[in-house]
Amino acid sequence: MKKKKWVSNVILIVLILIFIASGLYLFRYFWNARQTENELGELQQMKQESLEETEEEVPEQNEDGKTILKPYRKLYKKNSDLVGWVTVKNTKIDYPVMQTKKDSEYYLHRNFQKKEDVNGLPFLDAKCDVEDANSNLMVYGHHMKSGLMFAHLEDFEDKDFYNKHKTIEFDTLYEKREYEVVAVFRSKVYKEDEDVFKYYRYGGPLSEKQYNTYVENCQKLSVHKTGITPKYGEQLLTLVTCAYHTEEGRFVVVARRKDEG
Repeated sequence: MKKKKWVSNVILIVLILIFIASGLYLFRYFWNARQTENELGELQQMKQESLEETEEEVPEQNEDGKTILKPYRKLYKKNSDLVGWVTVKNTKIDYPVMQTKKDSEYYLHRNFQKKEDVNGLPFLDAKCDVEDANSNLMVYGHHMKSGLMFAHLEDFEDKDFYNKHKTIEFDTLYEKREYEVVAVFRSKVYKEDEDVFKYYRYGGPLSEKQYNTYVENCQKLSVHKTGITPKYGEQLLTLVTCAYHTEEGRFVVVARRKDEG
């Protein structure tokens, strides 16, 4: 009898410890998310303040002599890894996009100050060139339970959401751009020997054949028939995040650059 009571007490203590540990983990997770949100809010505010300042208050050019748009001058001065800004209106997706040529995933777990942050920041694949019309700009972002980063990409699966958010804004440092959604689908990271379409093999500059293969397969997988077929020479933007429908799942939204005219 005493032994049974002792075992019950041990089990109870273990369960209490697990409960406390879980609570601490969740507290820390959402506290970090709150801190990240505050930091992002400061970046968004800096972007807005730069827009409102006079031309003399912020430098106009980067080290290559290219003219930077007013909203991004202070941000670029703070971190020259900034390559653009992605926005899906009326969602939390309103973030700087980073790029490091030597290490694509440098910002996977780092913030704008280059400090460790589990939320990371959206980042552009190192192979991509924002100025290349034949490039597929592949941008990755975490799917956080807090709703941060690219968690809301999955909302594109809903037809009503898609119908209200057909345009994605992706500004480079030098010009404002808009892209229209052409495909929305679920995929995964496949094994090397699996003979299937692997969207992640098509980031960066594409030949006409590669471009057409990518577009065709993305349209086949898309949950929405958008009626839009990009043509070679129209730059593509692909946003990618994790999805949990399967092991190594991914959620993908593909868009093409709108006619500048």
